[in-house]
Amino acid sequence: MFMITGSTRLAALYATPARHSVSPLMHNTAFQALGIDAVYLAFEVGTIELPQAIQMIREFDMLGVNLSMPNKTAALALVDEVSPAGKLIGGINTIVNQQGHLVGHNTDGIGFMRSLQEADIQVPRKMTILGGGAAATAIMVQAALDGVAEIAVFNRRSTSYSRIEAKLQEIAKETGKVLTLYDSADAVALENALKDSQLLVNGTNIGMAELANECPLDPKLLYPALAVADIIYEPRETVLLKEAKKIGAKTTNGLGMLLYQGAAAFSLWTGQAMPIEKIKPLMK
Repeated sequence: MFMITGSTRLAALYATPARHSVSPLMHNTAFQALGIDAVYLAFEVGTIELPQAIQMIREFDMLGVNLSMPNKTAALALVDEVSPAGKLIGGINTIVNQQGHLVGHNTDGIGFMRSLQEADIQVPRKMTILGGGAAATAIMVQAALDGVAEIAVFNRRSTSYSRIEAKLQEIAKETGKVLTLYDSADAVALENALKDSQLLVNGTNIGMAELANECPLDPKLLYPALAVADIIYEPRETVLLKEAKKIGAKTTNGLGMLLYQGAAAFSLWTGQAMPIEKIKPLMK
């Protein structure tokens, strides 16, 4: 039975909302399985509370924290050092406390690419991704670093469009890969991009919550050789994934990304590999 001691270390999630997260279950199970004297808690922290909350990592000698909405970008200026991937992505999801020196990392892209391997989906030559937000950007960066030669990105022509375009140019310059931004309303461009892609990624929120009955594209554009990944994990099977399965395409949801980004953070904090096989049954 797990016992809290006078030397028990703390790790945490800083997010709003935070109470729905499976991260405490995942990390506490891993701590107990490996006999690590630590606990993981979830705290409702927004950008207003974030500076003080990050200072508490030092004050309480915490192992570190995970960050989710809305804190990934705001935390960049509040840590002492940022990993190369975190800088390129423009956001961090993990902070590691190295004796008061706080280092920011982004493990989202690592988690996504590892989840493809778990689903028997090969690293593609070209991929198409819907959305240009924080998670989608992390996926783009890691995909480019891992050898994806061409990435077509589709996003609404909103106020963030020019910012996303500039970010893609930065990623292309740093990685030597081809990244092109298109308006998501351009149906012809989307159809042409998918014809040359081996992987489609939904990095939007279309398919969850109030949009749970919607699909981010016309299912007629899907075909069996096009693997489909959706970073949504609630519901476990979105409309997009259901349509892809109907035609025999390989699919994966966001649970794998969640698991493996957490495993990467766990290793950064502890220096040990998360016991993945003990965690998987908890995330069905």
